[in-house]
Parts: sequence; C-alpha cells; structure tokens
Amino acid sequence: MADGADHMDAHLVNEDLAPVRVRSWGWFDYVSLWMSNVHSVGGYVTAGSLFAVGLPAGDVFIALVAAIMMVQLVCNLVARPSFESGAPYPVMARMAFGVRGAVVPALVRGVIAIGWYGIQTWLASNAVVILLLRQWPALAPWADTAQHGAMGLSTLGWGAFLLLWLVQGAVFWRGMETIRHFIDWAGPVIYLVMIALDGWLLWRAGGHISLGVFDVTPQGPGARVLGIVNAAALVVAYFSPIALNFGDFARYGVSLRDVRRGNFWGLPVNFIGFSVLTLVTIALTRPVFGRIILDPVETVAQIDSPTAVAIGVLTFVTATAGINIVANFVSAAFDFSNMAPHAINWRKGGLIAAAGSIVVMPWNLYARPDLIHLTLDVLGTFIGPLTGILLADYYFVRRATAPDVAALYTASERAPYWYRNGVNPVAMVVLACSVLCGLAVVFVPVCAPVRNLSWFVGFSCAMGFYVAASRLFARPGRLTTPVA
Repeated sequence: MADGADHMDAHLVNEDLAPVRVRSWGWFDYVSLWMSNVHSVGGYVTAGSLFAVGLPAGDVFIALVAAIMMVQLVCNLVARPSFESGAPYPVMARMAFGVRGAVVPALVRGVIAIGWYGIQTWLASNAVVILLLRQWPALAPWADTAQHGAMGLSTLGWGAFLLLWLVQGAVFWRGMETIRHFIDWAGPVIYLVMIALDGWLLWRAGGHISLGVFDVTPQGPGARVLGIVNAAALVVAYFSPIALNFGDFARYGVSLRDVRRGNFWGLPVNFIGFSVLTLVTIALTRPVFGRIILDPVETVAQIDSPTAVAIGVLTFVTATAGINIVANFVSAAFDFSNMAPHAINWRKGGLIAAAGSIVVMPWNLYARPDLIHLTLDVLGTFIGPLTGILLADYYFVRRATAPDVAALYTASERAPYWYRNGVNPVAMVVLACSVLCGLAVVFVPVCAPVRNLSWFVGFSCAMGFYVAASRLFARPGRLTTPVA
C-alpha cells in the first residue's frame, strides 16, 4: 500500500462508493442483465432502425454480430479493474483523472445516463399508451398532443411516463439485491413473448416467411462495407453507456470467470438469438399487416386477443424497465454520489437522475430513425473518450497493475493517484480533444459518410493521446503526471 494511502477521507467515500463487501452475482445474473438490456423496447427499436439505412438483412445481421463482439471485449476489459478493487466506475476513474478530477467524467456519464433513462422510460410509456388505447379507445383524444398535451407530450403520454417513472424508482429504492432479482426474470421472460408472437405472425402469414421484404437497391462492395461499419458503430454506441460503467456490476461478481462467462452467454449468444427473432418478427409484419412495423409494441397491439395484447405489452414494458434501472438508474446514482459522497448517497443520486430524466424531454431524442442515429452519434462522442482513457490508463500506462484500493479514497499528496490539486491535466486535455474530434466527425459535412463512427474516433483518439501524453510527461517514480 502506498505511503499516505492507508486511510479513507470522508469526503471521498460513502457506504455506496466504498469497496463492495458481499459478492453475490453469479454468471446467470450477468446473462439476465444483458437479456434485460438487449430485450428492451429500445434495443428492438435500435436494431429495427438499422433497416432504415438501406442495407439488406444479411448485412444488418453481420453488423449486429460484429458490434456485439466489440461490446463483449470492451465489457471484459472494463470489468477487471472494478472487480479487483470492488469499486464502481466513478471511483476507478480517479486513477486517470485524479481523486478530485474524477468528478468530471462521472458528471458526464451521469448526464448521459439521465438522457438514456428518460428515453427508455418514454419508450416503455409508449407501450402503456398503446395498451390503454387498445383497451379503452375513448381515451384517444387524450393521447392527441394537439388536443390535450404539454411540451410535446400528450396528457395520456405524461400519465404513462410518470407511472413508469414512479414504478422504476420504487424498484431502485429497494437496493441492488432487489434489482438483481428483478432482472433475473424480467429479461428471460421476453423470449417467451417473442416466440409466441412469431408463432402467431407465422400462422397469420400462412406459414410463409421471406426476407425479401428487406430487399434494397444493390450497392457496390465499398458502399456495402461502409454501411455495415456504420451500422455496427451505431450498435456499439447504443451499448456504450453500460459498457463504460460495467464495473458497477462486475464488482459484485463472485469471480472474474463468472463475469466473463455471463458476458459470453448474455452478449454474443443471447444477442444473436434475439436478433434472429427480431429479424423474423419484422419480416412477418409485411405479409400480415401490409407494411413493415419496427416497433414491437405496435406489432403486439395488432393481435386479436386483448388478453394477449396486455401480456405482450406489459412484458416488453417490464424488460425495458429492468435495463433502465440497471444501466441508467444505478450508474447515474453512483456518478452523482461521487460528486459529493459526504452529502449525496446512492439513493439521492438516483433521485437526481430521475428528476433530470423529465427535464431532458426524451421524446424529442428518439422519435425517428434519423433522430435515433444522431442521438447515438452524439452520445458516442462522449462515451468513447471516457472508455478509451479508462482502458489506456489501466492496461497501457499502469500495465494492468492491481489498483491500490486505499489510494482511491485518499487525498494524500503522497498517494499514487494524486495529481496537482487532485486533478490530472493530461486526462482532462485528452478528454476535451477527443470529444472535439468525435463531434467533428458528427457535424462536419465532409465527414457525413462516417459520422456514425464517432464512438470509435473518440475512443481511438483518447487511447492514443493519453498513452503518448502520459509517457511524455511522466517523471521518475510516477506513471503519470505527479504533484510538482
């Protein structure tokens, strides 16, 4: 243990940010976590939106598989330092950014979590609105924003949104063990609904299915490859927030082997299975309904049986709520708690995130395929650099040395993670430059063909810049910029 790092400063730690004491997550808990993530309405809509980029179904499937393999790799890399230390992401960020500078990446990640929390809650609330209208058509005027609405959302939409907002908050409030048990059944049950839905659609289609509904104008090899790369990048951007803060969950693993095993079955295996079901479902909507429907809830709403509709819609809502609580509520709670551990605990951090999810008015961020892709691109410009700096610092600068746990919680100037004023200027400058590079890819017209690569651009720039700058400014006895 480093000199001066033998105690924890009260303003840098609380019960929630301290190293975890009980590790109870087995491999299936991680499979369930990814099932909830993948099987949400947001995951289905994001995958479905890829068909809007003009790629044939085969190319979309290749993009989905390539992307999920990249996500698995990143998650396994992010898991190790948090598993070794038992600390969540905002604490692990102190290694690179300094014990005080880590407030910045935690705040950025927290704001992004607020946006995603709002988006997923809104998508789930749409499902509730559809269910209510199916059961009580007389409510239709209250679902019309022009007649009864405010700030771009109908009165019925507001009611459904706030209902889901309260339910998710109640589950979160009961703690991580309740959340773990919730996702253990919320994710897997969606498979039953998807298989039943596909069986009903196949029956309505007379037993015939054709992927010809996705036929597009043939493109040259170069255009197809670029399309696959862009589609894969969008999927990586979708999963990038939970990949960055995957350490928040890896810290609870009973072993690193369980974490990696859960990631294997929950990501490539589960994702490929769900992608096949999604592809089949979307393909069957054309012959059955005369048009392609990308929203699974809208598809379920077409079923003749009100009971079946209710079961299907509520299942999708439950799965979406599961990943929303895990990926966005939990991470934001840790992030905001890290800003002032002595005053903000995990639950208070979650309340901040919940309140912010209303302010961002998420229905303006994910309503159409073009908005979905722009939102993912912009979020990727911030998540990519944060992920790149975290991995570059741990694996390349510190050469995967086990973290000095006590030093993560001390402001001693002799501790290994202390920089001038508690802030590592190298990490701050690299973050700013990498984000600007990503934003340039998104908004500079000449970069339009590759704007979906913003996560990769930010990630690569951050890793390269950070490793080079850390070596350039390193001094004897320190791996990165020390106190003068």
